[in-house]
Amino acid sequence: MLTRAAAASPSRRTVLGPAQPAATGPDGFADLGHGARRPFVLPPLPYGDHELAPVISPRTVHFHHHRHHAGYITTLNRLLANHPLAGESLVTIIRESVGNPTRTGLFNNAAQVWNHGFYWRCLTPGGGGRPTGSIAAAIEREFGGYAAFRERMIDAAVGQFGSGWAWLCAEDDRLTLRRTSNADTPVQQAGITPLLTIDVWEHAYYLDYQNRRAEHVTQVVDRLFNWSFASRNLDAHRQLRAAPADRDEVAAPVPAPVPPPAAAPARLVARPAESRAASLSRLARTR
Repeated sequence: MLTRAAAASPSRRTVLGPAQPAATGPDGFADLGHGARRPFVLPPLPYGDHELAPVISPRTVHFHHHRHHAGYITTLNRLLANHPLAGESLVTIIRESVGNPTRTGLFNNAAQVWNHGFYWRCLTPGGGGRPTGSIAAAIEREFGGYAAFRERMIDAAVGQFGSGWAWLCAEDDRLTLRRTSNADTPVQQAGITPLLTIDVWEHAYYLDYQNRRAEHVTQVVDRLFNWSFASRNLDAHRQLRAAPADRDEVAAPVPAPVPPPAAAPARLVARPAESRAASLSRLARTR
């Protein structure tokens, strides 16, 4: 078994990030601690390598985090050298490279960096079981109860053919379950907020469970799911959706009507003064 000191040593080419990432990153999703721009870094785990046992062994955590996750970061930083997207956030890189055959490697590594950073925070020692709070009410409303959600979440993860992920997401005012293959991720599409995920690549469980994926998935849901993290993600999704309606927009003042210009006063035209002779002549004619 690896000692904790050995398990905590990252890849030599990977920079360790801050231990306590902020709640929300630049894209509105949870800040996973990779940093906002290149070079991206490997965030420390929010728990010790041994603390997910017996569901996930320290050996699996070591290889998964310090080898696989770190390897994606190292490759991503190399691919971004002198690249037009080098100054962009991780989610922007994902969205600008998805579906582009000239950026397949960039997408795969960027998406796997994000997916793994998110995955580690979906797990917590002593987690799993029935949630409480706002996420519990949302699950009750969407799935008809926790038991139905649990069954469908496990089915989604076990039924993902080959490597990939199973996700609980928020979309508009609903909760949804999604499967993605390989590096695909919900954040590549605007309007979807991941709440929880299960990694069903073989490197996530094969050292401990071999081909018993269903057993691994069930243990993660029942004993490790981090419902507090899911609730924070749901709250952030709702706040983001409500933001435009919550702004106090002050209506522009309506200008007062401009009164019509006052009529110009009548001009008095003075008659020229009559001469004395003309005045006497006119008076004589009227007699």
